[in-house]
Amino acid sequence: MQQLIFASGNRHKAEEIEAALPNGFRITIMKDAGITEEIPEPFDTLEANSRHKADFLFTRLQQDCFAEDTGLEVEALHGEPGVKSARYAGDGRDFEANIDKLLTHLQGIHNRRARFRTVFSLIRNGKLYQFEGICNGTILEKRTGTGGFGYDPVFLPDGSNRSFAEMTMEEKNQFSHRKKGLDQMIQFLQQ
Repeated sequence: MQQLIFASGNRHKAEEIEAALPNGFRITIMKDAGITEEIPEPFDTLEANSRHKADFLFTRLQQDCFAEDTGLEVEALHGEPGVKSARYAGDGRDFEANIDKLLTHLQGIHNRRARFRTVFSLIRNGKLYQFEGICNGTILEKRTGTGGFGYDPVFLPDGSNRSFAEMTMEEKNQFSHRKKGLDQMIQFLQQ
């Protein structure tokens, strides 16, 4: 069993990643590894924030670990909220407020194309590797569904007629940006 420490305290993300892992892999969130402080995300790119979080954890534990950073990038908003997705409406990480702000900014705009983009950073044997996953889709005009987290109630992935919030974890993983990036990382780890 390969144990990976995940540089996150977000249990929703951990559950989503764990559901996508093949047999033989198990993750531990950093709180369960004894790290309770929040890792800052000071950079302007997903790549830099993801790398920073992995470096932060590796420096403290000196063990193989990984991190990810995800952003919702909306075409008509020139890539916003992007790297600021979790704090789009303020530092409180209030996703209801974030969705409200997003829908307000998109009022009257016909181009609702968007994508979720995730960057995983893996530190293995002291060396950094990065992997990217993208899910293209559309921002809905109103919330649908009660599952998932974050922007899931307003994101309709290409190839589906249901939002992420209307899907089971298994269904979401057929489209998920996070699953695509994770698959690349797992494939690398299995080599």
